Amino acid sequence: MSINLLSKIPLFAGLPVHELDEIISTLDVQELNDRDILFREGDLGEHFYVVLSGVLEVLMAENTPEEFLLNILYEGEYLGEMSLLMPGGHRTASVRAKGKSTLLSLSRAQFMDITKKHPELAVSMVRVLSQRLDATNTATFRDLTEKNRQLQTAFDELKAAQAQIIEKERLERELQVAADIQLSILPDVLPEFDEFGFGACILPARQVGGDFYDVFVLKDGRVGVLIGDVADKGVPSALFMARAHALIMAEADIGLTAGDALRLVNNHITRLQKLTQFVTVLYGILDMKTRAFSYARAGHEPPLLLHLDGSVERIPHSPGMALGLWDSIMLDERTIELLPGDTLLLYTDGMTDCRDPKSEPFGLERIKDTLSGFANLNAQQVCDNLLETLKKYQDGSKQDDDVTLVAVNVAVASATMRLKK
Repeated sequence: MSINLLSKIPLFAGLPVHELDEIISTLDVQELNDRDILFREGDLGEHFYVVLSGVLEVLMAENTPEEFLLNILYEGEYLGEMSLLMPGGHRTASVRAKGKSTLLSLSRAQFMDITKKHPELAVSMVRVLSQRLDATNTATFRDLTEKNRQLQTAFDELKAAQAQIIEKERLERELQVAADIQLSILPDVLPEFDEFGFGACILPARQVGGDFYDVFVLKDGRVGVLIGDVADKGVPSALFMARAHALIMAEADIGLTAGDALRLVNNHITRLQKLTQFVTVLYGILDMKTRAFSYARAGHEPPLLLHLDGSVERIPHSPGMALGLWDSIMLDERTIELLPGDTLLLYTDGMTDCRDPKSEPFGLERIKDTLSGFANLNAQQVCDNLLETLKKYQDGSKQDDDVTLVAVNVAVASATMRLKK
């Protein structure tokens, strides 16, 4: 078997069988157990080896976290031929047995003795090394070409990624500007009166959203209360929100009823609007002398009324149409009287539609149940506590819509104060 094995090695392939018998008699046999090291990277190279049986692993950085497997040698393969020609040469890799292995070993001195008797071995050695050099050059060129291709691909991907990062940063800056503009539209502070308190909060689903609100004093001393919800979210909705808010504010202070103001705004929007966006709105006017709240509802959620005893009612309502879809719209218009201790809550549908991790919506009944426990709180506390309850219910699940709350509270002492006057 050994002779047949040597005859398959290019270095010895040209020798007759009887000469291979003679060479075999000069070779040493070396046994390795599993994971035994034949030699290590950096060791002096003095021997040529042929694998009689077993498997050898050729490694770089052996027994370190960076260990890398270069090659696997099986029965009939050989290694270390450069050691026969290069005195003082160092091993460029480590070799380790994988399982039990048997090797034939040929030292440089033994090789030189053999070549004196068989000069043709030197010719074979040169031929084999030349073939290996050619193969190495070809493989190196192929590897270099492939690495250049990979490098070019990586460079192109890096350029594309850099362009995307630059574009993302630009969009983020623009989104931040849009968010700042949107926040500047909303009131910094709400009006304050002895008999009435106002509160509001907003939680956008994205960096910019489509909800808006406002509380403002009209020229005749009454107070306008506004809440709106633009269909869809993001920058387009924010731009549409800014337009709708500006139009409502422009029409609100000329002495019109809430319904007439919204009808004029709808005329402006349908005349200017080129897209299919629309906005639901509830706009009301609070008469602080009579505590009457006269409002028009354009497709928005009907308000809730919290009484001092903790009971909550949803204000009766009729159909109302959103602004921006039709030239002529039908509004839900009505007037309610707020009693001492009452809190009126306006909200967007993001409150009812917000879902928990099980995808169950918060819903109207939970709003009413939660609100019933806030009868002794002021308007801003009602909004803040409702929003905090909603966040806990949401419990980290994705928020799909903006949430906006506006509250109007009538002081409990307002009736007594009025009698004294």
